[in-house]
Amino acid sequence: MRDLHTAACDFEEKSPDLRRQRLLFRCWHRGTQESDLILGPFAETSLKGFNSGQLDRLEALLDCTDPDLFDWILGGFTPPPEHDHDVMQMLRDFSARPHRGPQHRGQIPI
Repeated sequence: MRDLHTAACDFEEKSPDLRRQRLLFRCWHRGTQESDLILGPFAETSLKGFNSGQLDRLEALLDCTDPDLFDWILGGFTPPPEHDHDVMQMLRDFSARPHRGPQHRGQIPI
């Protein structure tokens, strides 16, 4: 009989949308608001187009600490080789672009 973890991994492989939803949740619930505001919008705009390998790489990045991610994404530090890949570059590019914040009814955007 297969163990529960193996069954869960098999299910996720067959349900990429579920995996994307879990990653989106993780990106928006990192523990620090700063990380949420970097990773959440990135995930919202990028996850839909990610292939399985890119989802794996993003998941590995989410296992890193927030200070390390900040240094690699915003601080100009080079990530270690195992995290220096296309998804990291996408994150850096995304963070460097100006973004419009959420618009609230009745307020003039600044």
